[in-house]
Order: sequence, then structure tokens, then C-alpha cells
Amino acid sequence: MLKKICSVMLTALLMQAAIVPAFAASKAEKEAKRAEKVRTELSKLGTGRDARIKLKLRDKTKVEGYLSEATAEHVAVTDDKGNTTIVTYPQVKTAQGNNLSTGAKIAIGIGIGVGVTLLILYLYIATHED
Repeated sequence: MLKKICSVMLTALLMQAAIVPAFAASKAEKEAKRAEKVRTELSKLGTGRDARIKLKLRDKTKVEGYLSEATAEHVAVTDDKGNTTIVTYPQVKTAQGNNLSTGAKIAIGIGIGVGVTLLILYLYIATHED
């Protein structure tokens, strides 16, 4: 019985040791994956004065302004004074955008319209209950 328990435990340990390296990604792969995620998120914001953004870079600097250009390799952030900073995606540590997508704007408008309609209907029923 002890032999069976030991052999099962040894088998489980060997399987775990074989599986762990398969899940470990190299640092370069992690950086590439993170840079791709940053690129897709920034591309959703679009470009122009409405695409406001705050970036924190790996060298602890902060870049704030609007996205004036977004390419496959870098983004250009222009501040309110007109100074443009070119930032490559691997340099970005965190990004915070301040604009809403068109779908979000439509959903907010519909929500406000429904709320006003319900309020008017409630007030109409409350005043004509006599």
C-alpha cells in the first residue's frame, strides 16, 4: 500500500515538473503581449482633440494630452501647448483614456430619454388620480 501511495505521489510530482515550464512565458513574450494590449486599447480611443489620454511610462515620466497619431509602432501625444511626444507601446506602463465610445454615448442618451419619459408619465398619473 505504501508503494502505491509513493508511486502515485512521485508520478504527480513528475507531471507537475513537466507542465510548469510549458506555462512559463519568457519576459520578451510577456512584454510583447502587454505592448499589443496597450496598442489595441489606444487604437479604440481614436485620434483627435477628443481622444484625451494620460500615459505613465516605464521611466516614471507622465505624458498628458490628446492622441494626434496612432500607428502600429508608436503613438503621438500632443499636449495643450502643441508639443508632440512620440511614445512606443513597450514604453507605456499605464494608460488612461477620457473619452467614450459612440455606443456608450448612445446608451447614455437612451437612458436619459427613458428616465425623462418615466418621470413625465409618473407626474401625469399622480396629478390625474382624483
